[in-house]
Amino acid sequence: MHDHTPSDWPFMKMHGLGNDFVVIDTRVSAGRVTPALVQSLADRHRGVGFDQLAVISEGQDVTITFYNADGSQSAACGNATRCIAAREMALTGASKLDITVTGRGALCAVRGDDGMTSVNMGHPQLDWQDIPLAQVTDTLALPIDGTPVATGMGNPHCTFFVDDVHAIDLARRGAEMERHPLFPERTNVQFAQIIGHDHIRMRVWERGTGITLASGSSSCATAVAAARLGLTGRAVRIDLDGGTLHVEWREDGVWMSGPTAHVFDGVLTQAFLDGL
Repeated sequence: MHDHTPSDWPFMKMHGLGNDFVVIDTRVSAGRVTPALVQSLADRHRGVGFDQLAVISEGQDVTITFYNADGSQSAACGNATRCIAAREMALTGASKLDITVTGRGALCAVRGDDGMTSVNMGHPQLDWQDIPLAQVTDTLALPIDGTPVATGMGNPHCTFFVDDVHAIDLARRGAEMERHPLFPERTNVQFAQIIGHDHIRMRVWERGTGITLASGSSSCATAVAAARLGLTGRAVRIDLDGGTLHVEWREDGVWMSGPTAHVFDGVLTQAFLDGL
């Protein structure tokens, strides 16, 4: 780290519905991302602040690796994938983009005529060992108070369907459930309220980060869980604290559409890097 000049470390700040990211493009900047760097950057008072860090690297396609705010890796981050895809397609003029996500594989993004960006997040993981869970379990009815549903979207999810999402102590329940022993790799936690056959209201606790205004992979997992239970159809509108995403579980995977925002570009100073 210490032998890099500040110009080596440009970054981008982006968000999807307030689910915010720092993006480092190692195709144009030298250096190595470490857990210490991730944690320092994530500090909203002493760093930049984000829900996830996304690192773009060289590959046949655009290749992305995701990190949670606590420095741990995540195999999926739908809103960041959409944000990066929107920027890449804007730069090239393309309307479609192939993306490789570390730990998840090949994904596809499409630019819509309405200014929205869609990404195919791949097929959901529905078997207990793929999510993974710690033991043989019916993923549609976990042996936990509230009978949540488990779904894998490259990362694990635990979805509770409740009568009123605003009556839930999200900070307490989310923190408890993230580290439930049934989830050996911890889990993202969603509380979802069915508004209609194609409409869900949801709030999110993200593994390694905490409460977030939105989450793409959580939205996909909740849509899949609701469809499996017969609570909704396979195409739903999901209203999160930060705005609305549209999710459709198709034959080729789970597609998610919504707005993106590239807020600003910056450069990490050498003094900041030297302090790690």
